[in-house]
Amino acid sequence: MEIIRAAEEWQRAGAYYVRIQAMAKKHHITLRQEFDEHDAPETKYIVILDNDFPIATARMYRLDSKSIMIGRVVVLPEYRHRGIGTRVIQECEQWALELGYQRAILESRDNKVPFYRLIGYKECGEPFIEGETFRCVRMEKVLGI
Repeated sequence: MEIIRAAEEWQRAGAYYVRIQAMAKKHHITLRQEFDEHDAPETKYIVILDNDFPIATARMYRLDSKSIMIGRVVVLPEYRHRGIGTRVIQECEQWALELGYQRAILESRDNKVPFYRLIGYKECGEPFIEGETFRCVRMEKVLGI
């Protein structure tokens, strides 16, 4: 498996492919809902490839000078439960540290909260409904500890 910090359009297309296949299609999310204002030129994308085929992704964007948002963390269903989601998050955290961020924030679907707890995230807000689709919880982690 290869981890890419997407810098070129074809690499970002891999991130979009995974999101469409594993989330938009499965949960009947429109493209307008899936791709929002945070899918912008300055957004950072991680893509994991298996034999040149995109299988997992996440995006990151700046919240403030110390905090970055990690979101749209997706692993294709046939690749889940192999530690790939953890690898995606670890790569995001490493990149965020290299960019000078001290804190990672994410909005976890409520059924994924135990996963994020296991890798060091803590709830920092009340549950809310995201895009009329998922019940989510905001979580955060101090990086570099």
